[in-house]
Amino acid sequence: MPTPTERARLTLALRAGRLAGWLSRRLGRGAGAVVRGRVVLGLAPGALRALAAGRRTVVVTGTNGKSTTTRLITAALGGDVATNATGANMGPGLVTALDDQRATTAVLETDELHVPAVMRATEPLVVVALNLTRDQLDRTHEVSRTSRVWGEAFGARPVTVVANAADPHVVAAALAGTPVWVDPGLRWTEDATVCPRCGKLLDWVDGRWSSSCGLTMPEPDYLLTADGVRVPGGEEVPLDLRLPGTVNRGNAAFALAAAAVLGVPPATAAARLTAVDTVDGRYAQLDLGGRPARLFLAKNPAGWAAALAMIDPESQLVVGINARIADGTDTSWLYDVPFERLAGRTVGAIGDRRTDLAVRLHYAGATPVVDDDPVRLAAQLPPGPLVVAANYTAFRELRRHVA
Repeated sequence: MPTPTERARLTLALRAGRLAGWLSRRLGRGAGAVVRGRVVLGLAPGALRALAAGRRTVVVTGTNGKSTTTRLITAALGGDVATNATGANMGPGLVTALDDQRATTAVLETDELHVPAVMRATEPLVVVALNLTRDQLDRTHEVSRTSRVWGEAFGARPVTVVANAADPHVVAAALAGTPVWVDPGLRWTEDATVCPRCGKLLDWVDGRWSSSCGLTMPEPDYLLTADGVRVPGGEEVPLDLRLPGTVNRGNAAFALAAAAVLGVPPATAAARLTAVDTVDGRYAQLDLGGRPARLFLAKNPAGWAAALAMIDPESQLVVGINARIADGTDTSWLYDVPFERLAGRTVGAIGDRRTDLAVRLHYAGATPVVDDDPVRLAAQLPPGPLVVAANYTAFRELRRHVA
């Protein structure tokens, strides 16, 4: 229990943080969630633990799909749920979310490198471990190291890990906790060529993996099917999502599994998911000078592969690439994205690194059209449905065009 002095310190820190957030918004410096949390943690380092105390907490992490899965779990649980819906997924953002929302259940998207610290502070009942792929190598670890860090965190305290059975690095980590296995359907094998336990080449046969050391793909408790999700006991629960693509159906499978751990029947959870149509601007409709467009977010090779698979081949495409600190300043990953799927098509290139992108599209066999203005660029592309896919800060800038 906190002492009276600690409670008073926390109260003052929260007031100072709210003032800092208000000033940030007032001065046009941003939404204020992060600076607010930084002020609070600077004055009261134990604020996250104090705000999380007494709540049933779900932590959602992984390289791709965190925000969408967090939103889906929040919807699946129903009722009043505290969550960081803006995607501010490190300590300061979590502090702000929990200060704003007093619900006794919390679903917190968490940056993959911050999982141990967040788990220590929030003591979650459930951790949802989606995937581990290369991402921002100027900032993050190789996936094998992140897997080991996760495993140590999962083994440090009792926790249920709703884990991706198809990702060897996730499996190696989740075995340290109490796993519930999910097969979300998709496979990304480029970062899963060697066993995270023994380092030998993995055998992939018919979408399943195994290692000579004995580590092998577990049988899933939740399996994405053509029409829904097969749940424990063999029942198939239908999915009727408004979000596009197989990747989001896989995210929904994780949501059903996490909600079930907290006592929500899968059929009830699935019915609640139909209300979700956007996630913090993802899949929103843009107005680019009178031309409608749908907005996608993708941040790394695996994410871009999934995004390209969701985009109708008949659509016209604009790709936006920045290389700021939030994006990762190294853009060599562009050559790991399967842009060859766009061969023979005209593709718009926008963003700070639009010329680098144009070179990559050229080598992929596409015809790039380069401009620094999305409205002007949209007018230069052939007629037809338009999709704009962008990485993090480019995505944020494009949201000002939401219809």
